[in-house]
Amino acid sequence: MTRCDWAMSNAAMQVYHDTVWGRPEYDDQQLFRKLVLDMNQAGLSWQTILNKMANFDQAYDDFDIQTVAGYTEAKVESLMMDAGIIRNRRKIEAAIHNAQQVLVIQKEYGSFAAFLWQYVNDQPIVNHFEAITEVPTHSVVSDQLAKDLKKRGFKFVGTTTIYAFMEAVGMVNDHLVTCICRQDQGHEV
Repeated sequence: MTRCDWAMSNAAMQVYHDTVWGRPEYDDQQLFRKLVLDMNQAGLSWQTILNKMANFDQAYDDFDIQTVAGYTEAKVESLMMDAGIIRNRRKIEAAIHNAQQVLVIQKEYGSFAAFLWQYVNDQPIVNHFEAITEVPTHSVVSDQLAKDLKKRGFKFVGTTTIYAFMEAVGMVNDHLVTCICRQDQGHEV
């Protein structure tokens, strides 16, 4: 048994693969964090985001949803000057706007997690891919979730971003059948 091919490039990627990716996440703050990180990854490599993750945590006040939702134009300008994160005004403004939308969802559903996990009937979708080339970039579920998030006003939530997010938070388990994490997560090959 080995790791998924994409995780073999360096130690940081292996740690992320082994301890985060594909593991079910139900904490709203962590779900929001991962959504913002995946939004920022669009057009970039995951390694770039991984290298800046600690900076993102500090810059975005540990992704406290209420705090981010209340960011002012002065905070946007401050973030635009922070070389430790992705300095894309549209992505920064989208993070703030999306935090505001998460607060609306929390009021309606009780939690962001309850809203998200309903799309997979509260159970991870466990795929059985043998090669990285078989792993899709989107699915019927990510298409629907992206569409519904957009209807609710979310930004930077295309189906590819949402599929990556679903993998990151364990709504979809795309660890290859030969991966050590399959057995570790109770999914025998």
